[in-house]
Amino acid sequence: MFSKLITALGVKTNRGRETAYGYVFVLPWLVGLLCFTIGPMIFSFITSFADYNMRSVEFTGLNNYIKMFTRDQLFWKSFYNTVIYSVMNIPLVTIGGVIVAVLLNKTIFGLRTFRTIYYLPSIMVGVGTYFLWMLMLDPSNGLVNVILKAIGIQGPAWLTDPAWTKPAIVVMHLWGLGGQMLLYLARLQSIPSDYYEAASLDGASAFQKFYKITVPLISPIIFYNLVIGIIGSFQVFQEGYIFSGNGSGSPAGSLLFYNLLVWNNAFKNFDTGYANAMCWFLFAVVMILTVIVQKSQKKWVYYEEGDNDD
Repeated sequence: MFSKLITALGVKTNRGRETAYGYVFVLPWLVGLLCFTIGPMIFSFITSFADYNMRSVEFTGLNNYIKMFTRDQLFWKSFYNTVIYSVMNIPLVTIGGVIVAVLLNKTIFGLRTFRTIYYLPSIMVGVGTYFLWMLMLDPSNGLVNVILKAIGIQGPAWLTDPAWTKPAIVVMHLWGLGGQMLLYLARLQSIPSDYYEAASLDGASAFQKFYKITVPLISPIIFYNLVIGIIGSFQVFQEGYIFSGNGSGSPAGSLLFYNLLVWNNAFKNFDTGYANAMCWFLFAVVMILTVIVQKSQKKWVYYEEGDNDD
């Protein structure tokens, strides 16, 4: 069928036929990209300048953006919560992944078992995991506070004290470091042992070998996880929705994250045009941060082939 169609189009050379076959095979993906990604993005951008409630569209110019910055106090509250959470989550998860990978790169008894145990939480995703953590973080009889009490520490009210709600989510994410750990571990195992042997002969300490050899050689993976971490942290939603019980962001609005406010505006208040404007502002923020990190990699990301310009 494809051969007859390509022949009917006048393609005669082998190279032309190969190119035509390539376009035929990627055509379903291109159609999906246009219909389910690019098309909705264009529609979302257009309706961000309108009073759109899923039934009617009335263009209002920049009114949604003016409302966002000048009249909506929840906008600033949600943006503040998201930024604070990201500032706590990104460094701790990145550093934690490196530390766990370095520890699991040692030669010890039962190493494969430990690697499996550390990786398993990363595949336990979904609502069930969040409800499990709600039980574990219960202030009275949750497992976390029981363990803290056993070592003489009074555990906080993790999900009811506004000061501890964001750290609680960060603790939950530290539990699921397996995905990052696996990437770091794969890179660590590709580092030649000759580097460390030469450093030992020069009198380098364990910390110097880690800082001067390990960190530079895994810096491309750190860079990748940093970019993914920024995007993921600014998209936090399920944690705030489930831990607050009804998507309200309680207690005291401490769990009202940016995407949760977008969801409330779009699907509770049916102010979809305003929600689209919020989405495009978040897109701009994440894009700017990603570009900044991309530009900064020339100063701290090391590529073995010596090409630091990409």
